[in-house]
Amino acid sequence: MQSQDETTSRGRKAAVCGKPIAHSLSPVIHNAGFAAAGLTGWTYETLECAESELPDLVAGLGPEWAGLSLTMPLKEAALRIADVASPVAIAAGVANTLVRQEDGAWHADNTDVGGMVRVLREAGLGVSRGRHAKKEAPPRITVLGGGGTARAALAAAAELGAETVTVVTRRPEAREELEPVAVALGLRLEGVAWDDAVSAFEADAVVATVPKGAADHLADQVKWRAGSVFFDALYDPWPTPLATAATAQQVPVFSGLDLLLAQALGQFEQFTGVAEAPEEAMRAALDEAVRNR
Repeated sequence: MQSQDETTSRGRKAAVCGKPIAHSLSPVIHNAGFAAAGLTGWTYETLECAESELPDLVAGLGPEWAGLSLTMPLKEAALRIADVASPVAIAAGVANTLVRQEDGAWHADNTDVGGMVRVLREAGLGVSRGRHAKKEAPPRITVLGGGGTARAALAAAAELGAETVTVVTRRPEAREELEPVAVALGLRLEGVAWDDAVSAFEADAVVATVPKGAADHLADQVKWRAGSVFFDALYDPWPTPLATAATAQQVPVFSGLDLLLAQALGQFEQFTGVAEAPEEAMRAALDEAVRNR
């Protein structure tokens, strides 16, 4: 990993890859971070890339490339082409980050997991650790959905001290596909059919990872438990009907924008070697971009 002094002395590049990708706000966040950290030669852009195109794209990147952020549909492919990977990316089976190592190898990670943990910890969730931590009940977490973001949510739940996670999927096969992830993370899964989703909201936190519109019908059905937290990975459109309903019942709500920023902080630090990303500047740039959309 390069030091900050080494990285400021020459131009470096990073990008977010996916398809479609033109809508991404990641360049706004990262370029603001580069400016705030004094990384004057650094740039961050978008690269539209289909899953089948990713191996050739990565193989063709020159030494000036520090890393890539990966979004749909590339998160599984990124893990497959990496030379090495973090334990959390391996356990989740998906990666949203590729970082160029000094020897040219690509290291895969999943900063969505750390981002979710960060947001949910700030909301008060999680079991205290250490010899002198008081004994607490493990958090009860429900995940709506069974895709790549749901896998990250399971890994975040494990990091927060959960032992059992309730998973609500539209297809039974989707929950079955999450079982190897749960085993790798030391979690037990409790499956709930999509038609019975309302019964799964008796939790400390509900994390929605489904596409826009999929959970809208639940907004008028759910009675939120006092002390619960709602984390919706969507941010466009926002607020979702379910987020609006949760807010109306005084439930703290976090959006995909919170996740977008939180996971970007981890990526920024890995790309640049800067010990602590300039969160305030990156958040301000994101907020301004959202206001101007």
